[in-house]
Amino acid sequence: MIDFNYQQINDELAQDILKSVKDAHPSFLERLVIELLLKMGYGGSRKDAGEAIGKSGDEGIDGIIKEDKLGLDAVYIQAKKWEGTVGRPEIQKFVGALHGQGAKKGIFITTSNFSKEAREYTSNRNDPKIVLIDGLQLANLMIENDIGVSKKEVYEIKELDSDYFSEG
Repeated sequence: MIDFNYQQINDELAQDILKSVKDAHPSFLERLVIELLLKMGYGGSRKDAGEAIGKSGDEGIDGIIKEDKLGLDAVYIQAKKWEGTVGRPEIQKFVGALHGQGAKKGIFITTSNFSKEAREYTSNRNDPKIVLIDGLQLANLMIENDIGVSKKEVYEIKELDSDYFSEG
């Protein structure tokens, strides 16, 4: 019962987060994505790990983040505030932008969702490797990594330690 209620609370929180991201200024999403990836362990520090570069003429790349603290490889990011489903053509444009940068890895993040064709297209790709993150996944990653949320209550669930009561 506790697990069910916990999941329900998180689902509602994810919806609230997603609405807030959609209501924010478009540049907010690009900064948010960099912050999230840093929190997930990409790059080193905010200063040298990633940058939001989205603007007109960005050639389809909204951000770049180092894959690790040493900066051995970079991950290119496309972040789109979107209402409709993102289809295969948008992903193909991103692939073209990645090829233009000589990139081997990319992350396409949207506030909406991806079509079946878009997901199938990326699942068959090895070069460049692309990860798709839809709005609900983005919100859940924000919850998991404590971005845009604060802890309200913490509960400990305890169980009987039968070893404590055994003789010997």
